[in-house]
Amino acid sequence: MRGGRARWKIENETFNTLKNQGYNLEHNYGHGEQHLSTVLAMLMMLQFLIDQVQEVACPLFKAARNRFHSRRQFWDFVRSRFLEHLLPSWEVLWKSIIYGFKPEVIQLDTS
Repeated sequence: MRGGRARWKIENETFNTLKNQGYNLEHNYGHGEQHLSTVLAMLMMLQFLIDQVQEVACPLFKAARNRFHSRRQFWDFVRSRFLEHLLPSWEVLWKSIIYGFKPEVIQLDTS
C-alpha cells in the first residue's frame, strides 16, 4: 500500500511539474506530419530529465535555481537571458544568475 501511494505521489508531482512549471506538457503542438507532436513531447521529457540530473549533480544550477521561488520564475529568467545575451557557456549563465551580473555581450561577425 505504501509503495503504491509513493509511486502515485511521484507520478502526480512529476506530471504537475510538467504541466504547471514551464514545461508546457498540455500545450498542443499540432499534429504535424509523421508524429511531430510525439517528437516534441519526447524532447520536452528529455529536457525534464536533464534538469533533474542538474538539480542533483550541478552545484551552480542548484544555487541559481534557489534564487527563485518557483520553477516558472526561474525558467522565465533563463529564457530572458538567452534572448538578451549570447552566452559562451552554461557556467556563465548560472554564475550570472547567482551573482546578479549581466554577461558580456559577444559580438557576432555578420560579414
